[in-house]
Amino acid sequence: MDTTTTSTTFNDIFKSSFLDKTESFSIIDSLIGLLLAFAIGLFIYVIYKKTFSGVMYSHNFNISLIIMTMATALIIMGISTNIVISLGMVGALSIVRFRTPIKDPMDLVFLFWAAASGILCGAGLIPLVIIGSILIGIVMLIFANRITVENPFLLIVKYSDASIEKTLEEMISNRVKRHSVKSKSVMADNNLEVTYEIRLKDNDAEFINQVKDMNSVHSAIMLSYDGNFTA
Repeated sequence: MDTTTTSTTFNDIFKSSFLDKTESFSIIDSLIGLLLAFAIGLFIYVIYKKTFSGVMYSHNFNISLIIMTMATALIIMGISTNIVISLGMVGALSIVRFRTPIKDPMDLVFLFWAAASGILCGAGLIPLVIIGSILIGIVMLIFANRITVENPFLLIVKYSDASIEKTLEEMISNRVKRHSVKSKSVMADNNLEVTYEIRLKDNDAEFINQVKDMNSVHSAIMLSYDGNFTA
């Protein structure tokens, strides 16, 4: 039996590959990737803050966009150097669930933007992530601040006297651009509820106070289609 071969085999078994992995790991490249991910995440942070048009601005969610960009870049840099790590990372990330409800589709767009930017930063595609982020940011600013959209609202009126329906219809017709009846319900206690889809004139929602002051009207609620109460 060849003692040289036996010695080499045992050396290979007990030899650690830690130093080999360290040599293939570039600290400079990793720092550049993480700093770029931070800069892109900060850019996304600013764009989100400037274009946010919801009811309650979440500072924590906005900060999470920066962290998500950097964390995604870190993951991509890690799995790109070792196939074993990549398989383990896929298994570990498969148990992660994002349980925060996303009510605004634009929030989901920003999450996807942050994740995509992190992937590109981790892969070293610096020109692509810079050019792409700048173009996306410009589009977001233009569509959020320059282009106005006439949003419809739902007006829900609860009342007890059916004789006011004609007067209610005339009042709404005179105060809004367009309106249409979406539903009408009769409750068990003989109360009624009617839902209108309306388009406001110059965002004038003052008429809802007049509706509430009508005889036999119990409540008047106006809300946008995303569920945010405006009056």
